[in-house]
Amino acid sequence: MQKGMHTDTERCVRAVQSKDARFDGWFFTAVLTTRIYCRPSCPVVPPKAENMTFFPSAAACQQAGFRACKRCRPDTSPGSPEWNQRADLVARAMRLIADGIVDREGVPGLASRLGYSTRQIERQLLAELGAGPLALARAQRAQTARLLIETTPLPMAEIAFAAGFSSIRTFNDTVREVFALSPSELRTRAPKKGATASTPGVLTLRLPFRAPLNPDNLFGHLAATAVPGVEEWRDGAYRRTLRLPYGHGIVTLIPNPDHIACRLTLGDLRDLTVAISRCRRMLDLDADPVAIDDQLRTDPVLAPLVDKAPGRRVPRTVDEAEFAVRAVLGQQVSTAAARTHAARLVTAHGEPLDDPEGSLTHLFPSPQALAALDPDSLAMPRTRRATFTTLVAQLADGSLNLGVEGDWAETRARLLALPGFGPWTVDVIAMRALGDPDAFLPTDLGIRKAAQELGLPSTPAALTARAAAWRPWRAYAVQYLWATDSHPINFLPV
Repeated sequence: MQKGMHTDTERCVRAVQSKDARFDGWFFTAVLTTRIYCRPSCPVVPPKAENMTFFPSAAACQQAGFRACKRCRPDTSPGSPEWNQRADLVARAMRLIADGIVDREGVPGLASRLGYSTRQIERQLLAELGAGPLALARAQRAQTARLLIETTPLPMAEIAFAAGFSSIRTFNDTVREVFALSPSELRTRAPKKGATASTPGVLTLRLPFRAPLNPDNLFGHLAATAVPGVEEWRDGAYRRTLRLPYGHGIVTLIPNPDHIACRLTLGDLRDLTVAISRCRRMLDLDADPVAIDDQLRTDPVLAPLVDKAPGRRVPRTVDEAEFAVRAVLGQQVSTAAARTHAARLVTAHGEPLDDPEGSLTHLFPSPQALAALDPDSLAMPRTRRATFTTLVAQLADGSLNLGVEGDWAETRARLLALPGFGPWTVDVIAMRALGDPDAFLPTDLGIRKAAQELGLPSTPAALTARAAAWRPWRAYAVQYLWATDSHPINFLPV
């Protein structure tokens, strides 16, 4: 699967005829006779090939006058893997749109964050996705509106504004145009089992992914490194607090064979789209595991590891600045010691929740709060204290930006220029905060130990040379190599 797959008509037709769910989100099938668009795995009888046309996005289908299929619900497909594996302008723009920037700051805000003119961004998005930023954001608003209509008893007026629409009329018109049903008809048709209790601000939904998904290292890593007060593993679920644009939230995530169950408690429903986007990103749910694993299997050393437990994801983060701070706290100390350092920061400088849930009591401290603390209060060596204070100062004043819009190469260079930032710290931030799928950790002790046991070169330079064959998926190779050890990060908690 590759960039611009929708232009390969023969391949798209084969995917539709075989109802291959791996291609959901990569492209959309529009049927000329019915004016409906579907995901490739739609369960209905496939149309004749001459009646199919293909688009790279749901927004492009809607722009061309097609409405969403009521059977396969293409708006609920996993997102395209491309936006999380590429670092070019289009991918960075799509990550920002998913994070709700167009709804909050408009297209000028999107352009400002990317450092390009609005015209350049419009032109590139239209060329690759068949729709500009406003149309892409509109499609996302429609999807959010449908979710709220079908899973909450909220009045339609509240749903309209929570989904990001500027008026009730625009909300009604968009829902009718995209789904060929009025908002009230959508609610009537919704399966009753999808309804949730009417607790204000609480939503229950399913996060789709491309199979296979191995939850062991994904949730195991998040649970083993959980910071008390901010994160916990309880009753088979990973739970954490979220700092969001309009307020705070608490999310509960439970792995299931065919989806991730997600329960969100939000202080402001306008944060729904952002919260979903960040949780999907943290769990790496838009990855294409088949393509990744097939590439890694070409190495005879990795092949048995992949075959034993395919579908490993890279555990990422909901807050890039938070992760960078935690990476510094974890330099040259154990997982338990890093958690202890982070918990002290949370207690002393975190933002207490007005409505805590159990042991989830705080938001992780903001860079601004950490920049204001007394460095002498930090129980760490002087050199690491300097690393910490320099990092939080640059995060606080904006001179260092780790957001989804960042250029990976430029951000790496900025991180390497900071005192106390060596290759390991930079690469672990690149892998888990920036989301670079090719980040690699040849100096990591766990990786070197695994390499030695597997007969791979164990020196960083030689291992890096061998790992060239794993590109562009070296971050996933790291997960398979780590999994050879008995460390708690590799196992779902009992």
